[in-house]
Amino acid sequence: METSDQKVQRLFDILPNQLNQFPQKDAVCDKVGGSWRKFSSKACQEIVDKVSLGLLKMEFHPGDKFAIISYNRTEWTMLDLGILQIGCVDVPLYPNMSPENYEYIFNDSQVKLVFVENEELFIKVKKVITKTPSVKEIYTFNEVNEAKHWTAITNLADESLRPRLNEIEKAVTQEDLATIIYTSGTTGIPKGVPLTHLNILSNVKSIADIMPMTNADKMLSFLPICHIFERTAVYFYLYLGGSVYFAESIEKVGENLKEVKPNYFTTVPRLMEKIYDKIMDKGRNLSPAKKAIFGWAVNLANHYDPRGENSLFYKARLVVARKLVFSKWMEALGGEVKGIISGAAALQPRLSRIFTAAGATIREGYGLTETSPVLTCNRFKHGDYYLGSVGVPLPGVEIKLSESGEILAKGDNVMKGYYNKPDETKAVIDDEGWFHTGDVGEWIDGKFLKITDRVKEIFKTSGGKFIAPLPIENKMKESNFIGEIMVIGENQKHAAAIIVPQFDFIRKWCTKKCPSVQTNEEIATSSVVKGRIWKDVEKYNKRFGHIQQIKKIELVPDTWAVDSGELTPTLKLKRRVILAKYKNIIEKIYSE
Repeated sequence: METSDQKVQRLFDILPNQLNQFPQKDAVCDKVGGSWRKFSSKACQEIVDKVSLGLLKMEFHPGDKFAIISYNRTEWTMLDLGILQIGCVDVPLYPNMSPENYEYIFNDSQVKLVFVENEELFIKVKKVITKTPSVKEIYTFNEVNEAKHWTAITNLADESLRPRLNEIEKAVTQEDLATIIYTSGTTGIPKGVPLTHLNILSNVKSIADIMPMTNADKMLSFLPICHIFERTAVYFYLYLGGSVYFAESIEKVGENLKEVKPNYFTTVPRLMEKIYDKIMDKGRNLSPAKKAIFGWAVNLANHYDPRGENSLFYKARLVVARKLVFSKWMEALGGEVKGIISGAAALQPRLSRIFTAAGATIREGYGLTETSPVLTCNRFKHGDYYLGSVGVPLPGVEIKLSESGEILAKGDNVMKGYYNKPDETKAVIDDEGWFHTGDVGEWIDGKFLKITDRVKEIFKTSGGKFIAPLPIENKMKESNFIGEIMVIGENQKHAAAIIVPQFDFIRKWCTKKCPSVQTNEEIATSSVVKGRIWKDVEKYNKRFGHIQQIKKIELVPDTWAVDSGELTPTLKLKRRVILAKYKNIIEKIYSE
């Protein structure tokens, strides 16, 4: 009898495999108009087939490319699998990309059709396609006036084309292109990362070998599915036979967690930081007695051993802390969470310790779009994790460090090269086939990989000393007063920092310390606030050598976000954008 591993050779084999082995009543679900739509494995496959048959009726052929611009929803996944099933390629894009990026990508990949979620995106894309001759039509998931609804394609499904569909399916190989994902990067023209069925499936199967999830588990999906991290996670859950629930939005994740009661979800560090900040804010408003118990529990959790090697006395106290305090944290996460997987950026080790001790086990992994994406991951099994690291290489993945400490990778999950960019490909894949990640790392105990910084983000002072900003920024963000921070100092005498204050927390703090300070502008220009933040900076500076210590800070009144351009879609800093935006402030720092 064939195993799932043998049956699933292309991404579109995942759903039929689930239907045959673990048919679910709620394979893929989302919430529309206040109600959850639940599609069974059978219903999903029927719609996927209709997508394929409809596209064949429209005379599209293997290799044709289609763009999908939408937030997470059931249609996204079913359209994706329907496209792949006929040997075509999808090009997933972020809804908040600029029209200029859409234009470039449509032309670069020669997109034939564009699928968008709503009227706003329809209008945005419609203005672009006058400059993109390959695009034949735009379809929408929501009903939009003067736009073709995506069901116009499924309505074209012609069963007489079933033999043709079967023929094409059989001809699709693991090595065939499945998707082109354009990396947002921090600046410049987007780069297309072409990934094959093998690239992504090898990652899915490797993850399945090490993770404890089963077909009985539910996943809540809220990170952008157009990003390879969440997309591979969705494939992974469907491969296991589990259920995927798409959250309504990032803003409603809290509500959806309580409704769905997921067993697992993937996240990025910034979202865990926000959850932690909200919990701590509630803790500060407790009565003195309850606040003391809350503080004791959090302090206990912060001393959780990174390997889980805790004493019996510690474990006994943790049982009490979980009952008195952390049980409420778990309820806020739905009450049935077994594990959380964090990726896309460095997670503060403190958060790993505290949430894991609380019972919401966090395991951090590491990877890139170019590696489909996972390269390393902490396991859930005792002895196979180290909190503060990004874990052990996946089965089938080779990792080594260059002489300079750069992380190099090999494996079936690694792309063969950037789309239409041979020079960029040569810059990252060497003659021996090693992919150069651009990240700097080190080994803990010769087993666990720890990311120390990005090669491109490490800078040199005017005195010739190197500074890695990421560890400094992560430590400083442990302050309740700091929302975002970027360490600067390239070609300067010393390190400094631009800081976005934690405005909501500081507003409450100011009601007692300086009541007249309330707006963002007032907070950013307040000497009292700046002095209090500087106190925390000085405290955390002691963790670093003299060269790495921040000597000056400036506060800014802006919040940094994806839409305003300071953050990437995975909430990393766009350093060059921030440097340009605050050029005058930086000049002021170093001229005084």
